[in-house]
Amino acid sequence: MFIHPFAQQDSAALNESQEDAYSVSIAKKVLAEFKTYRRTPKGTNLCDRHNCQACDQHHLPKIIDAIQANKKIVFVLPAFPGKSPNPNKVLGTLPDFSEKLSLLFLGRLSLEIKKYYSPGIEIVICSDGRVFSDVVGIKEEDITAYQDEMDSMIKELGLDSIETFNLDDVFDHKNFVTMRDALMSDYSQSLEKLQAKIKRGSLELSSPEDKQANYMYRGMTRFLKEDALQPDQPLSRTQIQKDAKKRSYEVIRRSNAWSELIEEKFPHAIRLSIHPQLCGSKKLGIKLIYDESWMTPWHGVAVEFKDGIILIKNLQAIKLGAKIVRNAQDRATHYERLDMS
Repeated sequence: MFIHPFAQQDSAALNESQEDAYSVSIAKKVLAEFKTYRRTPKGTNLCDRHNCQACDQHHLPKIIDAIQANKKIVFVLPAFPGKSPNPNKVLGTLPDFSEKLSLLFLGRLSLEIKKYYSPGIEIVICSDGRVFSDVVGIKEEDITAYQDEMDSMIKELGLDSIETFNLDDVFDHKNFVTMRDALMSDYSQSLEKLQAKIKRGSLELSSPEDKQANYMYRGMTRFLKEDALQPDQPLSRTQIQKDAKKRSYEVIRRSNAWSELIEEKFPHAIRLSIHPQLCGSKKLGIKLIYDESWMTPWHGVAVEFKDGIILIKNLQAIKLGAKIVRNAQDRATHYERLDMS
């Protein structure tokens, strides 16, 4: 049977169109999964998780490209830096049940996507603890132990969709100060530019990017102030606040430099963030557990209630009269309420 060449072209175009429609459909479904658990700043409205042009423009093309190539969709998540140095917040220096909950949460999200996209996704946890450990007061050996334990935990839980990446992987065999100096030399912006961006972000008509910088600065200052409120520290609250503001700029400069490096190393990956992100941002803010409160595993402890598990500060758990739960190595991992039995 003779088939006119134009008909062959039309058929090929139709098949390509159908493939494109399929890729877009799956890509939107994948993005919607992440947007279900996204974090946005308080007081901002959530957009349509299935159809939002502002959000889609940054994330959807990368997802579509991966699907059309039948490859894993890669997400990068700068997170899990190391435990807060404040014992009022955490149980110790190593990952515990809080981190386990978060890893399982990300693992379940990966499994859900694999049900309808067989190549699945890969989440690369870009641990940033080494980037600013000296500024936030975490010991280098604690960062190393934390990173090693995270790798062990991921392996033990069988989470093959989760990988880790940190500064040690980039600057192998160098001392930690040299690593940070090299990072800042190659990827950082000036303090003056950052300060100007944060200042612009406080204005009503500022850009989403400047607003995001302002949100991050205020949030980082709050965290650093809380971390400094340790037992027996000699500074007044005013001095602590002033120091926290100063250190916030440096933490953000280093985080931004780390972010630039990640962009270079993973140019096709979708960017996730543990910080709340505005609609239309280049990063997608995401929760780390199903709990609705804003708390990270490295700034809190897990407390098990009859109707679920939440993350709160260690001191709050103690005041609740919660009971410490220990693992086989007799290390405290989380709490449970005394009235659970």
